[in-house]
Amino acid sequence: MADFDDSDLPEPSLKNIIDQESLQWVFVGGKGGVGKTTTSCCLGVQLAKYRKKVLIVSTDPAHNLSDAFCQKIGREPTPINGFDNLSAMEIDANDDMERMQQQMIESANGSSEEESGISALMAELTSSIPGIDEAMSFSELMKQVQSLDYDVVVFDTAPTGHTLRLLSFPTILEKALGKLMELKDRFGGLIGQASAMFGGGNPGQMQDMMLGRLEETRAVINKVNDAFQNPDLTTFVCVCIPEFLSIYETERLVQELSKFGIDSHNIVVNQVLFPEKDAEELGEWLDANKDSLPKEAQEICSKMMARKKMQDKYIGQCFDLYGDDFNVTLMPLLDFEVRGTDKLKEFSEHLVDPIGLESS
Repeated sequence: MADFDDSDLPEPSLKNIIDQESLQWVFVGGKGGVGKTTTSCCLGVQLAKYRKKVLIVSTDPAHNLSDAFCQKIGREPTPINGFDNLSAMEIDANDDMERMQQQMIESANGSSEEESGISALMAELTSSIPGIDEAMSFSELMKQVQSLDYDVVVFDTAPTGHTLRLLSFPTILEKALGKLMELKDRFGGLIGQASAMFGGGNPGQMQDMMLGRLEETRAVINKVNDAFQNPDLTTFVCVCIPEFLSIYETERLVQELSKFGIDSHNIVVNQVLFPEKDAEELGEWLDANKDSLPKEAQEICSKMMARKKMQDKYIGQCFDLYGDDFNVTLMPLLDFEVRGTDKLKEFSEHLVDPIGLESS
């Protein structure tokens, strides 16, 4: 590689997240299979060194936190072995939605006439409007997380498409509820009459109660939306590997996050072969020693070199795209799986103290 001056470039590590004490929400996302869970766990381990209470939350239906920490992690915050200030929990949006609807049904059966009408209509809405089930369960998730006493929450998210939908829910719900509130005057007591049809009492009273319930939800959503769009409170860490599809998906993710007004200035590149070495340097060594190697070893080294050259090309593209504005952290490909507290602690050091890159 040619010599270059990197003194003005952002530091190639996640130390900026550790140092930003105001952060409350850290989302970790990217394409499937790029190491989001490992990155989330390692970031949580590092944050636990400096924060009083840290929580890692998995919103991916295919949970992996239990596998990463080698211990059973459930729906409630579970203390991580070896730490006194780090917990983790695995949340399933579909289960949460079913529980919420069941609570509404029970409320309808056991409440006053007015309350039962409201609950029955809300249950019907959440099961009939496309997409509102996920949005409502997300609202419940945020209420649950906000009620917990943690300094910072790290979200281990599902693959990109699901995550973008998740992050768009506050905006979508806020607009939808805003429209509904606008329509209340135009349609008079229609909402109240609809509630009354589900077993409620006075239509006027029913409308006031219904709109009051929606206004409460809207207030929660507005609070979440404001927090998401505040770079002092929320940031998003993009995770990828040095391959075309992953880099392409990261570019799409960065653009979408910008559209939603969510801060993103960190990219973690996982599974990098010899981050401290240059492909040309390794190639020169192989050319000089190739004849002395057995044929099988030559084939193995040739395949490794082909992979290294491909990775270097995409890492170069990543720095060209983001190097001026993003903290791009390269994480090495290891000879073993990163599972268990000890290995996560060891590997997490690379996030804040990365392997030095050669500049020549």
